[in-house]
Amino acid sequence: MIRVSSLEKPYRTSFTNGRHSAVADVPLEKGGADEGFGPHELLEAALATCLTMTVQMYAAKHGLPLTAAHCAVRLDRSVPNDFVLHYDLVLDGPLGPDETEQLREAARNCPVGRTISSAPRLVAASRSGVAST
Repeated sequence: MIRVSSLEKPYRTSFTNGRHSAVADVPLEKGGADEGFGPHELLEAALATCLTMTVQMYAAKHGLPLTAAHCAVRLDRSVPNDFVLHYDLVLDGPLGPDETEQLREAARNCPVGRTISSAPRLVAASRSGVAST
């Protein structure tokens, strides 16, 4: 679970999973201080990290000569009420065509990709009472 708290500067937040912490913010042109990743950048990062980790794990499990993986992800929200995540996955190492295809198939099945490709629902927690200050 990720927990987030607003900070003193407008729109700046800290987030933690209980073991690691980081800061998110929005760019100057949106009123923030641009002192951290933006929320959509974190979504892009979630997919990019999952894709690279997935191919690394698959290569290790199957003895494939992958030496490194690099990924760029771009969120496209140009169509109202829709979005597309475009990714470019680069695989380094002396890989043959079959090995490359195996890794690309593994990437297509990364857990974050499967999660955001389904029909996610947002469910707010039920709260009673008034928040204390």
